[in-house]
Amino acid sequence: MSTESHRDRMASLIRAAAREERAATMPALTFSQYRRYADEGDRLGYEDLYFRRRRHVTALAAEALVDAEADPAALEDALWSVCDEYTWALPAHEDQATAVGRGMDQCLDLFAALTAHLLAETVRDRGERLDPRVGERVRAEVERRVLTQLADDERRLPWESWPHNWAAVCAGAAGMAATALWEPGPRLDRTLERCRRAMRTYLSGFGDDGGCAEGVGYWAFGFGHFVYFAEELRRLTGEDLLDNPKVRSIAAFPAAVHLGSGLFPAFSDGRERPRLPAGLMCFLAERLGVEIPDSQPATRMPRDWGDITRTLRWGTSPTVRGASHARTGTSHLPDLAWVIDRGATTAFAAKGGHNDEPHNHNDLGHFLVTAGGEALLTDLGAGEYRKGSFDDRTRYTFLHNSAEGHSVPVVASRGQRAGRRYAARVLRCEPGPDGVDYEVDLTAAYDVDGLRSLRRSFSWRRTPGELLLRDEVRSERELTVEEVFISRVQPRWEGSLAVWEGKAARASLAMSQQCVARAVETLHTTDHDGGPDTVHRLRLVFAVPAGTTPLRFTCTLQDT
Repeated sequence: MSTESHRDRMASLIRAAAREERAATMPALTFSQYRRYADEGDRLGYEDLYFRRRRHVTALAAEALVDAEADPAALEDALWSVCDEYTWALPAHEDQATAVGRGMDQCLDLFAALTAHLLAETVRDRGERLDPRVGERVRAEVERRVLTQLADDERRLPWESWPHNWAAVCAGAAGMAATALWEPGPRLDRTLERCRRAMRTYLSGFGDDGGCAEGVGYWAFGFGHFVYFAEELRRLTGEDLLDNPKVRSIAAFPAAVHLGSGLFPAFSDGRERPRLPAGLMCFLAERLGVEIPDSQPATRMPRDWGDITRTLRWGTSPTVRGASHARTGTSHLPDLAWVIDRGATTAFAAKGGHNDEPHNHNDLGHFLVTAGGEALLTDLGAGEYRKGSFDDRTRYTFLHNSAEGHSVPVVASRGQRAGRRYAARVLRCEPGPDGVDYEVDLTAAYDVDGLRSLRRSFSWRRTPGELLLRDEVRSERELTVEEVFISRVQPRWEGSLAVWEGKAARASLAMSQQCVARAVETLHTTDHDGGPDTVHRLRLVFAVPAGTTPLRFTCTLQDT
């Protein structure tokens, strides 16, 4: 086991990134790329250039923290270039400016706030080592583009009322920029008060179970910046935003839903293997005493300034105190309506909830199973964000977000509907010594004439790894029910069994009754990073007569 501390590892990653960036130049942010979002719906062309520029300045700024004698010339050029940018926001977030009658140069979105945080702490920490003309310009641009909107304009920005990651990241990053640049006084007081209110809004989006509907990746993004800001506020004022039972529950969320081997449920716009900032996790274990899931060390410098600098500040040991491999047993988050059960090498997760959650997917009753560190029946997580990804009129035309991209029934050729009233009701959650029984009423998720009720129950046993799935359909007329199973592993037929063969294990699915049609569809789409994403969708079609019909399936996991 390595004895290198997280701080030392981060310093090594920073030096490697700085060497790389000193040999590179910042790419230009061109109008031809900027316009592609509005004209073609493409986000990634411009955003790739944008984040390459941010990596460049971040690497050089972080290098100055670990090598105080580093030549500042390249950093000064990078800071100056960022001040030249038309906007610090992304084209997809233009509505944040138009909502308050401002231009894109004063669009305060996630990444404008993060840029302000990066630049403000850099000029504060470098002090006289930077040319004063650079420092003065950076201070002026941070104030004009970001801080004046919180200190001097009473109009509420859209994200101030959003109870999810936007409120925490925008308020946290902007608030830390203000504390870095301003001395105590009325303008700082007004800014911090707005940031406090936004943080209260952020916390209101969690139930008492601390579950994050956006998934573990967005938990790290939002809660990380909540914690970073909270510690700056405590240093400045003595006020402690972390002294709150709900905050401790939120801090415990990743350990509660860890599936083992670095896997997490990718429900909503999640990822199967999100990166958890080492400094944040060390801090939460030390300060709040929560269990932290074991994870692989970073192999590349993180994107966000807060994650880098707080790992340098808090990552003093080679391991995180309280870190553990996924614990065996059941976690039930009743407010979020997720259930997770872990064995030594297998895991199961399922969800209820409603279809108007942050980063919502139409996925009530969806589930996944893992074996040998691989999801055999999976959640696709976030697809590529494009124009229309966050427009309710078009969001569910994208595979990753749609009901057809999840392991849920399609009734009379109709999938689940989007909206708060399309909800699941948890009827039963009964953990046992070797698994869990979980049942949800999915009736309200569908808008189908003649459907009286649809109940889905799971009976999961972690040893040897077996899931009994039962859908009970009550109908006034004959209906077709398509049972859908989603995987990135291509299934094959072995007689009447569908088999997904993974790298270390296999899943086999048996049906208790004959289907009228079966098909495996291979769908080619793009993942969140714009890379190719091949999805295999198994469809089993049943003719369900009027009355009550149970559809039963047995999914068995075996090592290979």
